[in-house]
Amino acid sequence: QVQLVESGGGEVQPGGSLRLSCLASGSLFNLWTMDWYRQASGKQRELVARITPTYKTNYADSVKGRFTISRDNPKNSVYLQMNDLKPEDTAVYYCHTGIGGMDSWGKGTLATVSS
Repeated sequence: QVQLVESGGGEVQPGGSLRLSCLASGSLFNLWTMDWYRQASGKQRELVARITPTYKTNYADSVKGRFTISRDNPKNSVYLQMNDLKPEDTAVYYCHTGIGGMDSWGKGTLATVSS
């Protein structure tokens, strides 16, 4: 099973920025679609952003224009640049991939937006 390790969370004020990173194990990273999900307290986990092996990206409406997903295949890494953060962006952010019908999740990294 693929192992995913997130980093980069923290606490910022509204309007601030954070850059999340996800390091994946495995030798076929360049063939995987990679996702960032988030889960706020008391809410369901939701898909935030997705990047395909061909670098096609999709975003949740709530983050369009503020968040950018990217990948660095030689580093087996995917990133989420989060700008103009809002209190409602506060959540645990998870890295995800699904290979052969098997889901792999990281343990998550907490991003808190508070004044």
